[in-house]
Amino acid sequence: MLIGEVARRSGVSARMLRHYESLGLVRPSGRTGSGYRAYAPEDIRRIFHIESLRSLGLPLREIGRALDEPGFEPSALVGDLIRQTRERIAAETELLTRLRRIDAAGPSGWEDVLQVVALLQALQSKSAGTRQRAALSSADEAPVPVEALAEAALRETDANVAGALRWALARAGDGAAKPLAEGLGSPVAAVRVRAVRSLAEIPGEEAAARLREALAHPDRAVRGYAALALGAQGEAASVPPLVEMIVDGMNDTDAADALSVLAGDAATADRIAGMLVDRLALDGTEAPARGRLTQALAGIPGTRASHALAELAQDRDRAVALTATYLLRLRDDAPGT
Repeated sequence: MLIGEVARRSGVSARMLRHYESLGLVRPSGRTGSGYRAYAPEDIRRIFHIESLRSLGLPLREIGRALDEPGFEPSALVGDLIRQTRERIAAETELLTRLRRIDAAGPSGWEDVLQVVALLQALQSKSAGTRQRAALSSADEAPVPVEALAEAALRETDANVAGALRWALARAGDGAAKPLAEGLGSPVAAVRVRAVRSLAEIPGEEAAARLREALAHPDRAVRGYAALALGAQGEAASVPPLVEMIVDGMNDTDAADALSVLAGDAATADRIAGMLVDRLALDGTEAPARGRLTQALAGIPGTRASHALAELAQDRDRAVALTATYLLRLRDDAPGT
């Protein structure tokens, strides 16, 4: 079969067939009397083998090895192709993400495009100072898409840079809530904490809704930060997690302060005092936790908390009894009591 017929039947151009021949991939088995290349059925099969391997992304020189080396292992070849393909997809995905973020910034000219690119690169710098300056300047220079700021906040380990990123996200408003909330599902505990801490500083109903959902999160640290933020906003749903924080000893002072702010009316104050007393009465509540719960009652006004402290002044745990007695004395000495 002559080269033109082979090209027609295989779909491989005559020029490419000559290129394969120059690389030693496939050589015509014979020549016609006029000197034209003549391909045998075995040559045609080899051409189809070459095209099949090319479709997998294998370079031509590697194809020659695969076809000619007796000890060549297909599994090793496929494994390398998988790794290379994943790397290529990751690089293309990163490029696509960057292009989408530039598009989201709505640049009006190339100067704006270059400025956004510079800020995006600065947010990924190894220098904490460079990252911090990029976060602080994001609101004044070309706008950085909130997705980029959220991604940077979720991976940031430097406390100063993290604070600057939370500030920038807070300025971005409710639009930052959704990309940050995705971090709550991360398998990495530190990322989940960064997500909820950033959400806590964002104003608006969308962020508040995400924080309410976080009150039921399986991670107690996430529940705690969400409860502190919502407690400061007067959300009654934050009371049970705040009590839990006091029992666990996690930011218990902040949790007790939040409860005292929430106890603004008599009914709420009595409900909070009742929850603290209920936890004190549980047999499984250990001594340190009972002490923290007793101290938390100090910030709760009303008769329910006062009666609870009076009973605790007779508690079998001497440390709890002494604390309750001291707190009662402070309440008696307070103006207006």
